[in-house]
Amino acid sequence: MRIAVAGTGYVGLVTGVCLSEVGHDVTCVDVDENKIKLMESGVSPIYEEGLEELMQKNMSAGRLHYTTDYKAAYAHADAIFIGVGTPEQPDGSANLSYIASVSRQIAESVEQDCLVVVKSTVPIGTNDKVEQFIHDFLKRDVKVEVASNPEFLAQGSAVHDTLHAARFIIGTESKEAEATMKAIYEPFGLPIVSVNRRSAEMIKYACNDFLALKISYMNDIANLCELVGADIEAVAKGMSYDARIGSNFLHAGIGYGGSCFPKDTKALKYLAHQNGYTLRTVEAAVDVNAEQKTKLFHKASERMITFQGLKVAVLGLAFKAGTDDLREAPSLDNVKLLLEQGAEIVAFDPVADENFKKRFPGGRIDRGSITYVKNPEEALKDANICFVFTEWKEICDVKPKSYKDLMSIPLVYDGRNIYDTRDMEQAGVEYYSIGRMAVNDKK
Repeated sequence: MRIAVAGTGYVGLVTGVCLSEVGHDVTCVDVDENKIKLMESGVSPIYEEGLEELMQKNMSAGRLHYTTDYKAAYAHADAIFIGVGTPEQPDGSANLSYIASVSRQIAESVEQDCLVVVKSTVPIGTNDKVEQFIHDFLKRDVKVEVASNPEFLAQGSAVHDTLHAARFIIGTESKEAEATMKAIYEPFGLPIVSVNRRSAEMIKYACNDFLALKISYMNDIANLCELVGADIEAVAKGMSYDARIGSNFLHAGIGYGGSCFPKDTKALKYLAHQNGYTLRTVEAAVDVNAEQKTKLFHKASERMITFQGLKVAVLGLAFKAGTDDLREAPSLDNVKLLLEQGAEIVAFDPVADENFKKRFPGGRIDRGSITYVKNPEEALKDANICFVFTEWKEICDVKPKSYKDLMSIPLVYDGRNIYDTRDMEQAGVEYYSIGRMAVNDKK
């Protein structure tokens, strides 16, 4: 099947590459000429495990193409996937301007009957509007239907999540559109759940917000564990054996980040308000997460008189390991606070450092400064305090003894609970994590 994909971010590019991998002829469309040239050279513009290899493989097979010429790409496509961004607006609503721009381009370009597939996360009812919008601007007498096909990709494992998905959700309003969607996904050999469009749109939000709720609940329980002397990891282990709860998303930390959970919780909260309803559980998750991000900074502030002039090691900048994405990353809030307090930050991240430099260039910023280094040990050398924000393997591999040997003051605040508290105590490190008693508090 001839498929065009609008947008080459996480959703669009991964979708296009994986559709080509199962045999479809795919053209990925983007307005950025430099990005297109980069992809044509076989280089992925995003860091995602396994993506670049599949790009090169399917380009060589002649099934994967890139272009800025949307008119040519859309003209004779059997299906056009929309994978552009729907960023959060100040009031929490989704910005649909990119969806509208692509929809109009499609309407003015298609020369044959086709199915438009909205893969972007959009508020409930958006697909109805997209279909009407396209019909309003159609230039030719062709039939265009719109289907909802939300993505469920986790950054860092997006390729695997697509090729080995638990299910594909398709939302359609006709048997013909449903048949086309099933034909597109049949080569994957995976379960397909077929519903109407609005249900498909809601499934996306309901899934993401449920997982965000689970994370915030565990972080809330972790905070209480610290106060009453319980251990969140022992609590999570006990909970995980309950089949009604499961073992996933029980890991306490410094909050969720990325492109989905923060945006989608706020969007559903906004949608509920627009309809005169309050999603109290979702609002609680948003509030807990906002406070959780800087929990360790405030805990360290109680321990230290000041950060002014202190060398602060920051290990990990991405919102999670396996990606270079910084959207809603806890590191952003904490680094900003540290710089305002006059800290001399030395930061390490194996992948996301270049993106971080775009927001915090090296050198003097506010009352402090930031320097980027190539390994954790260099960041720890003579540091007065260390914050761990991402669980990269390079960071997990640092031995407890290294903190004692390298740091001027072996004081560590771990937002990912990487280390065993006893190992850090035996190494002579003053160690604080999430939901576990600090070694000095146990005495």
